[in-house]
Amino acid sequence: MKRYLITGGAGFIGANFVKYLYEVEENPQVVVLDKLTYSGNLDNLADVADREGFTFVKGDICDPEAVESVMDGVSAVVNFAAEVAVDRSLNDKESFLKTDMIGVHVLLESVRNHADTVQRYIQISTDEVYGQILEGSFTEQSPLMPRNPYAASKAGGDRLAYSYFASYGLPVIITRASNNYGPWAYPEKVIPLFITNLAEGRDVPIFGDGSQIRDWLYVKDHCSAIYKLIHEGKNGEVYNVGGGQEITNLELTKEILRLTGADESRIRFVADRPGHDLRYSLNCEKLKSLGWQPEYDWKRGLKETTEWYLNHEDYWKPLKAKLDKRYITGFWNEKK
Repeated sequence: MKRYLITGGAGFIGANFVKYLYEVEENPQVVVLDKLTYSGNLDNLADVADREGFTFVKGDICDPEAVESVMDGVSAVVNFAAEVAVDRSLNDKESFLKTDMIGVHVLLESVRNHADTVQRYIQISTDEVYGQILEGSFTEQSPLMPRNPYAASKAGGDRLAYSYFASYGLPVIITRASNNYGPWAYPEKVIPLFITNLAEGRDVPIFGDGSQIRDWLYVKDHCSAIYKLIHEGKNGEVYNVGGGQEITNLELTKEILRLTGADESRIRFVADRPGHDLRYSLNCEKLKSLGWQPEYDWKRGLKETTEWYLNHEDYWKPLKAKLDKRYITGFWNEKK
């Protein structure tokens, strides 16, 4: 690919993917389009901002003019731009529907306008579109049963992207990834939230009894999967992307406590959120058949992530100072 458009590239996964491009390609041409909402942060891109071929444009994927302004000459579009927090979606549904569906529509229409140059469009979806699964693992053919507004909005964008392949022949690929973690994640997410809470002397809130099971995917492994699919994926296909490492939220919390030198007295169980999925699990054989494998096991990845946050207070402290206290304490349903 000659020129990449990375939407939402100032966010957690998007910024990591931009950095990954500069690791695996000598002189990539990269345009980042990001609205810079609460989770978009130019600091995430500071170490590539001066690289040759890098361009940042502040703009909203829901704005057709902004999207058209960055699409000329683009070979590959990777859409990370999204509203992503389940807890936020329970209280602010409209912004999720707008970004995760209308924004996808705007991007796809622009890709149609530039069909002569765009060779690949990657829609970043999520395993949460499947809902929960108590036994076995979801395949790409599993029905979509989203159980919260965030997952429903992502399912809408996911299927809209596929419809543009089926209807107009656009070179669309959809990825559905499990929970990502690693450096540069916004501190409302559970792993950075717990690490930073402990660093600040706070307790860590666990929803319900902590028995919820998640498959954790180190962000760099996700980036390598996306890159593989840009170059070797098949248009019109969905690919699950998982770390293959399922643990309960309580197990995860105990390992963070161990890594930070804290004890279990710092755990505080709080009321569960409505529609909280018990377990996610992905079958990723389709992606692995292309030669992709995750490199990080969760203990190695969690250790490196914990060390990164403990050594980068200058990054997360200003962000956390702006965070609604309900996300810090776990009492998401309390009034401000």
